[in-house]
Amino acid sequence: MNFELSQDQQQIQQLAHEFAEKDLLPGVIERDEKAEFPLEAFKKLGKTGIYGLPYSTEVGGLGGSYLSYILAVEEISKVDASFGIAFSVDTSLYGGSIMNSSAPTEIKKKFLAPITYGEKIGSFGLTEHTAGSDAAGQKTVATKDGDSYILNGSKC
Repeated sequence: MNFELSQDQQQIQQLAHEFAEKDLLPGVIERDEKAEFPLEAFKKLGKTGIYGLPYSTEVGGLGGSYLSYILAVEEISKVDASFGIAFSVDTSLYGGSIMNSSAPTEIKKKFLAPITYGEKIGSFGLTEHTAGSDAAGQKTVATKDGDSYILNGSKC
């Protein structure tokens, strides 16, 4: 079994490493102490399409491997763990939920393409007062109402 990274994987790893060193390292401690998020840096990295690494090209992603995505998150997180978490929530929890759904390709593209390129940031609401992070114990529900959904419940 070959455990060497491919040239593409090494390039993604290098891109993420260089971005983290140049754009995240300066001021990382101050941002953390002030609970500030570097939105402009998030948008800048997004212009590379890196947030859509594991998504297929037919939905606006890069069609890369999940390992490439993991390597990028790892390099970012070495310098700024908060940014790394935002990257992983954007790509895995928000984007992965859509990518792995049974939604038609055009719907997937509508919601994935903007996060792939950092135009929008995806989020994922899990924690509830009565269930914590136990997904099976959640009480929030979405009920279809014509062409819309009605959400009932709360998150924290």
